[in-house]
Amino acid sequence: MSNYLTKIIANDQEGLQVISACSSGAKVKVTDIKYLASNKVFLLSIERAKIETNQEAKKINSICRFDFVDKVRSKNINQSNKDLVLELIGIDYLKNNDDYEINLIFNNNAHIVLTTETIEVRLEDQNEIK
Repeated sequence: MSNYLTKIIANDQEGLQVISACSSGAKVKVTDIKYLASNKVFLLSIERAKIETNQEAKKINSICRFDFVDKVRSKNINQSNKDLVLELIGIDYLKNNDDYEINLIFNNNAHIVLTTETIEVRLEDQNEIK
């Protein structure tokens, strides 16, 4: 089964757009959002449809990993609600002086902004959801 698992690495706008397209509509539990400040790593565990192989019926658990993250801000996300499930609408970014601001856009006007020095994003499938 593992040979069907996708791994996408993005270091630019095009790569980020591919990851955004693959993870659009993904479900994210608030408890599956982690920022490891000492490692500058932001992790998002998502449940997504397998769109890149035209197998939308297949659901996949994936990890979206952002490296070199200096700062994380969230808006309209109740982090104390452990059962809250967000829907990821898309990912985009802005160049801000020497930094990038990667914007994770969720439903209900919720979003997370990652301040990074460079775009280094990986989407890695973990397993298929039966």
